[in-house]
Amino acid sequence: MINLFRGSNSFLSNFHPLEGSTLHGYPTVENFFQAMKCHDETYRKGLKLVTPAVAKKLGRRCKLRDNWEVIKFDVMIYALRKKFTEPRLHEKLLATGNQTLVEGNYWNDTYWGVNLKTGNGENNLGKLLMQVRYEIELNDNQEE
Repeated sequence: MINLFRGSNSFLSNFHPLEGSTLHGYPTVENFFQAMKCHDETYRKGLKLVTPAVAKKLGRRCKLRDNWEVIKFDVMIYALRKKFTEPRLHEKLLATGNQTLVEGNYWNDTYWGVNLKTGNGENNLGKLLMQVRYEIELNDNQEE
Protein backbone atom coordinates (compact mmCIF):
# COMPACT_ATOMS: atom_id res chain seq x y z
CA MET A 1 0.00 0.00 0.00
CA ILE A 2 1.08 3.55 -0.75
CA ASN A 3 -0.62 5.90 1.69
CA LEU A 4 1.42 9.10 1.43
CA PHE A 5 1.93 10.94 -1.84
CA ARG A 6 5.32 12.33 -0.80
CA GLY A 7 8.96 11.55 -1.50
CA SER A 8 9.31 8.95 -4.24
CA ASN A 9 5.51 8.83 -4.48
CA SER A 10 5.01 12.60 -4.80
CA PHE A 11 4.16 12.10 -8.48
CA LEU A 12 0.76 10.80 -7.29
CA SER A 13 -0.06 14.13 -5.66
CA ASN A 14 -2.25 16.66 -7.43
CA PHE A 15 0.46 19.21 -6.55
CA HIS A 16 3.06 17.41 -8.69
CA PRO A 17 4.26 19.64 -11.57
CA LEU A 18 3.23 18.62 -15.07
CA GLU A 19 5.44 18.71 -18.12
CA GLY A 20 4.28 20.62 -21.17
CA SER A 21 0.67 21.59 -21.61
CA THR A 22 -0.97 18.32 -20.64
CA LEU A 23 -3.77 20.15 -18.85
CA HIS A 24 -4.54 23.17 -21.00
CA GLY A 25 -1.57 25.11 -19.66
CA TYR A 26 -2.23 24.51 -15.95
CA PRO A 27 0.93 23.56 -14.07
CA THR A 28 -0.69 20.89 -11.89
CA VAL A 29 -3.88 18.87 -11.56
CA GLU A 30 -4.68 20.96 -8.48
CA ASN A 31 -4.53 24.23 -10.44
CA PHE A 32 -6.75 22.80 -13.19
CA PHE A 33 -9.26 21.33 -10.73
CA GLN A 34 -9.58 24.58 -8.78
CA ALA A 35 -9.98 26.55 -12.03
CA MET A 36 -12.85 24.35 -13.16
CA LYS A 37 -14.86 25.20 -10.04
CA CYS A 38 -16.14 28.42 -11.57
CA HIS A 39 -16.94 29.99 -14.95
CA ASP A 40 -14.93 33.20 -14.49
CA GLU A 41 -12.27 33.19 -17.24
CA THR A 42 -10.09 35.81 -15.51
CA TYR A 43 -10.04 33.66 -12.36
CA ARG A 44 -9.22 30.56 -14.41
CA LYS A 45 -6.33 32.25 -16.24
CA GLY A 46 -4.92 33.50 -12.96
CA LEU A 47 -4.74 29.96 -11.61
CA LYS A 48 -2.25 29.10 -14.35
CA LEU A 49 0.23 31.47 -12.69
CA VAL A 50 0.11 30.45 -9.01
CA THR A 51 1.38 27.56 -6.95
CA PRO A 52 -0.98 24.62 -6.34
CA ALA A 53 -1.23 25.62 -2.66
CA VAL A 54 -2.39 29.11 -3.61
CA ALA A 55 -4.79 27.64 -6.19
CA LYS A 56 -6.31 25.42 -3.50
CA LYS A 57 -6.81 28.40 -1.17
CA LEU A 58 -8.38 30.47 -3.95
CA GLY A 59 -10.62 27.57 -4.89
CA ARG A 60 -12.19 27.68 -1.44
CA ARG A 61 -13.25 31.29 -2.05
CA CYS A 62 -14.58 31.26 -5.61
CA LYS A 63 -18.26 31.24 -6.51
CA LEU A 64 -18.86 27.61 -7.42
CA ARG A 65 -20.54 26.81 -10.69
CA ASP A 66 -24.07 25.54 -10.15
CA ASN A 67 -23.30 21.97 -11.16
CA TRP A 68 -19.94 21.62 -9.36
CA GLU A 69 -21.02 18.87 -6.97
CA VAL A 70 -22.33 16.89 -9.95
CA ILE A 71 -19.25 17.25 -12.16
CA LYS A 72 -16.28 17.44 -9.74
CA PHE A 73 -15.62 13.70 -9.90
CA ASP A 74 -15.62 13.78 -13.72
CA VAL A 75 -13.32 16.82 -13.72
CA MET A 76 -10.85 14.97 -11.50
CA ILE A 77 -10.80 11.76 -13.57
CA TYR A 78 -10.35 13.83 -16.74
CA ALA A 79 -7.39 15.67 -15.19
CA LEU A 80 -5.78 12.44 -13.94
CA ARG A 81 -6.15 10.75 -17.32
CA LYS A 82 -4.45 13.73 -18.96
CA LYS A 83 -1.71 13.85 -16.32
CA PHE A 84 -0.74 10.24 -16.84
CA THR A 85 -0.40 10.58 -20.60
CA GLU A 86 3.02 12.06 -19.81
CA PRO A 87 5.36 9.11 -20.52
CA ARG A 88 7.44 9.47 -17.35
CA LEU A 89 4.38 9.70 -15.10
CA HIS A 90 2.66 6.94 -17.06
CA GLU A 91 5.55 4.57 -16.31
CA LYS A 92 5.75 5.58 -12.65
CA LEU A 93 2.04 4.93 -12.15
CA LEU A 94 2.35 1.50 -13.77
CA ALA A 95 5.35 0.77 -11.53
CA THR A 96 3.05 0.95 -8.49
CA GLY A 97 1.81 -2.47 -9.64
CA ASN A 98 -1.30 -3.58 -7.84
CA GLN A 99 -0.60 -1.61 -4.66
CA THR A 100 -3.55 0.12 -3.07
CA LEU A 101 -3.19 3.88 -3.45
CA VAL A 102 -4.46 5.94 -0.53
CA GLU A 103 -4.34 9.74 -0.43
CA GLY A 104 -3.43 9.82 3.24
CA ASN A 105 -3.51 13.23 4.88
CA TYR A 106 -3.53 15.04 8.21
CA TRP A 107 -5.85 17.87 7.15
CA ASN A 108 -9.05 15.82 7.43
CA ASP A 109 -9.85 15.52 3.72
CA THR A 110 -12.14 12.54 3.96
CA TYR A 111 -13.71 12.93 0.51
CA TRP A 112 -10.60 12.73 -1.69
CA GLY A 113 -8.43 10.95 0.86
CA VAL A 114 -8.17 9.31 4.26
CA ASN A 115 -7.40 11.13 7.49
CA LEU A 116 -4.33 9.30 8.80
CA LYS A 117 -5.16 10.30 12.38
CA THR A 118 -8.58 8.64 12.35
CA GLY A 119 -8.47 6.24 9.40
CA ASN A 120 -11.71 7.77 8.11
CA GLY A 121 -12.17 8.71 4.49
CA GLU A 122 -13.59 7.74 1.12
CA ASN A 123 -10.21 7.89 -0.69
CA ASN A 124 -11.79 9.00 -3.97
CA LEU A 125 -8.46 10.30 -5.30
CA GLY A 126 -6.76 6.99 -4.57
CA LYS A 127 -9.61 5.09 -6.21
CA LEU A 128 -9.43 7.28 -9.31
CA LEU A 129 -5.65 6.84 -9.54
CA MET A 130 -6.11 3.06 -9.38
CA GLN A 131 -8.80 3.31 -12.07
CA VAL A 132 -6.46 5.30 -14.33
CA ARG A 133 -3.69 2.76 -13.69
CA TYR A 134 -6.05 -0.05 -14.68
CA GLU A 135 -7.10 1.80 -17.86
CA ILE A 136 -3.45 2.36 -18.80
CA GLU A 137 -2.67 -1.32 -18.25
CA LEU A 138 -5.59 -2.34 -20.45
CA ASN A 139 -4.60 0.10 -23.17
CA ASP A 140 -0.93 -0.90 -23.06
CA ASN A 141 -1.86 -4.60 -23.27
CA GLN A 142 -4.09 -3.96 -26.31
CA GLU A 143 -1.22 -2.22 -28.10
CA GLU A 144 1.11 -5.22 -27.67
